[in-house]
Amino acid sequence: MTVTASRVLLVMLTLLNLFRAPAWAQAPTALNINIVEGEGAINNIRQRVNREPIVQVEDQNHKPIAGAVVIFLLPDGGASGTFADGSRMLMTVTDNQGRAIARGIRPNGQSGPMQIRVTANFQGLTATSAITQTNLAAAAASGGFAGLSVAAKLAIILGIAGGAAAAGAIVATHSGGGGSSPASSTVSITPGTPSVGAP
Repeated sequence: MTVTASRVLLVMLTLLNLFRAPAWAQAPTALNINIVEGEGAINNIRQRVNREPIVQVEDQNHKPIAGAVVIFLLPDGGASGTFADGSRMLMTVTDNQGRAIARGIRPNGQSGPMQIRVTANFQGLTATSAITQTNLAAAAASGGFAGLSVAAKLAIILGIAGGAAAAGAIVATHSGGGGSSPASSTVSITPGTPSVGAP
């Protein structure tokens, strides 16, 4: 039995398909950076805790690109941070899923928005993006109630409620115009067990 060239080619194509070897892989014509994690994250300054930014680099057909060089760059001033080596720049390479992670960011002591610039390079192509996070002190991140006892939180809540009731009564008795009589207002506070959220 003779084996023809077409049968050999068919066998080769079948083997390439089985092993998923990129025999005639199309070179990418464009790069895209998708933010997977970290956008809008709140970084705790006091505890030096942050959410690691993760990006995925894709080609024009939204297929992940492995081996792309990704650079994460933190701001020079204001709310910022450093990487484990003390610099504000981290260079890494995407994995088989096209993902790169900015590990080890330590936020500096300044509160405010922080924009992390991201650049990806692959075979002469470049893409850029930005990830916005916010550096906050622990007290600010939890609404300013951190470290307060339940009694102190209750006093603050009751003080705010009492102030609002008094303001409502003043507005109600002074509303109206011209010769009309002042509007009467009844403010009632129902007793019960107040609810205070966790610190």
